[in-house]
Amino acid sequence: MAYGDKVLEHYENPRNVGTMDKNDPNVGTGLVGAPACGDVMRLQVKISDDGKIEDARFKTFGCGSAIASSSLVTEWVKGK
Repeated sequence: MAYGDKVLEHYENPRNVGTMDKNDPNVGTGLVGAPACGDVMRLQVKISDDGKIEDARFKTFGCGSAIASSSLVTEWVKGK
């Protein structure tokens, strides 16, 4: 299976990797994984006072497509 250019770009240069302060009341954290295939993703979002996502960070352990999709989703959700 060949990946598209956008997927490859987000895999090779992932955006928004890292963590936020879990004690910040405006930060929400989610953890999802599929132990059978070995992919685990931690996603954190910071919500602004007007209820929008002002920042997003992730840490993903898994295959290239899992890393790329995690990176891409952090870009998509900002400002929503």
